[in-house]
Amino acid sequence: MLCGMVPWLLHMQHFWTFGVLLPGARIMLSKRALMGFMCNICAEAHYMLGLALLQRQEFVEGIKELQKALDLGRANPESYMVEVIWQEIAKAKYVEWENASSKHSWELQNLKEACEAALKEKHFLDDSQTEGFVDEFATSHLEQLEVLRRVFREAAEADTPAEVPDYLCCKITLDILRDPVITPSGVTYEKAVILEHLQKVGKFDPITREPLNQSQLIPNLAIKEAVQAFLDKHGWAYKMD
Repeated sequence: MLCGMVPWLLHMQHFWTFGVLLPGARIMLSKRALMGFMCNICAEAHYMLGLALLQRQEFVEGIKELQKALDLGRANPESYMVEVIWQEIAKAKYVEWENASSKHSWELQNLKEACEAALKEKHFLDDSQTEGFVDEFATSHLEQLEVLRRVFREAAEADTPAEVPDYLCCKITLDILRDPVITPSGVTYEKAVILEHLQKVGKFDPITREPLNQSQLIPNLAIKEAVQAFLDKHGWAYKMD
């Protein structure tokens, strides 16, 4: 309901300011500030709903609500919730991966045991019907068993946690990127991290040491898509150290 009020408020052209009464003070919010204020309220609403759904183990819907909250938070440059929301999404995604990984491992193990049993039964039948080729069939059976085990071993390793590729990580924190931006020098950083550097350390690129202003930062959409594709395939990368 609050989100639906935003267009109505913005179309009230004769209200250039929005007053909020506080004890001993009156804070006047401009249209832009009002928009940010409403976005924060909407973000908080989606955030709280997302957490409630996660507590009920409704991960798909809960993550959807948190993602809506994250999008609203990122739309407001002054939002204080982005990091908190992303951490909740990461935790939920990691739990999702753990659950799916456990189920996948159990299914692989059952299938492996069934295949080994079928192969042994085939070997027994072949052995009982063949004379004079015992050693040859025994060797063939062992080779087939080894191939079978290698296939299942490789299938299990595909879902095993490993190192995140360097090009998907922030050059300052070394953590996987979430909202990557690229500098004129071609270096990609996490947006919040490089902004903090510019505000607290100095107006320069921390890697190349070249002068750098916030206005020069450009969203790195290619890396953002690559990160999402990697996370979709490797849910373990959501784990927060």
